[in-house]
Amino acid sequence: MKKLSMDELDRKTVDEFKRSEKFPVIVVLENIRSMHNVGSVFRTADAFLIEAIYICGYTAQPPRKEIDKTALGATETVNWKYFISSKEAIEELRKNGYKIFAIEQVDKSISLEKFSEENNGKVALIFGNEVSGVEADTISFCDGCIEIPQFGMKHSLNISVAVGIVLWEIVRRNIKRIL
Repeated sequence: MKKLSMDELDRKTVDEFKRSEKFPVIVVLENIRSMHNVGSVFRTADAFLIEAIYICGYTAQPPRKEIDKTALGATETVNWKYFISSKEAIEELRKNGYKIFAIEQVDKSISLEKFSEENNGKVALIFGNEVSGVEADTISFCDGCIEIPQFGMKHSLNISVAVGIVLWEIVRRNIKRIL
């Protein structure tokens, strides 16, 4: 085996990325404290050709050097929009035909492996604060909650890890639609 060089990876240019068909998924970040986590989410959204990121509450917005450090340029490719509250973001998502799911552990959450997208796959995924998760009020506006199965002693994941797991699972199931 030979490791591929950057030239051999056949990466899209910024213009090619912007013109590419995207997976109809919007990631909503609610009150994320760490700008490094925000940057990591941008990078993951770029990797999976996600439609957009909605930034809500006190989550930091680009441009910020702390975001750029982990985004590695993805703030230039991934569309994003800021909302004062998650409720405002949810209202816009509903108008545009998205089903909305919080990534949270609740009594009636759907385990990620059992989740199936509805509504032609147009889905918004809300990820919450690193300590307190998605706010209870926000959950009440959602169509449901998705939970990532965990089997160890800890029952939480860093938000950037959780975003990667959830986006990969959704993209993996729908990869033939785009490619």
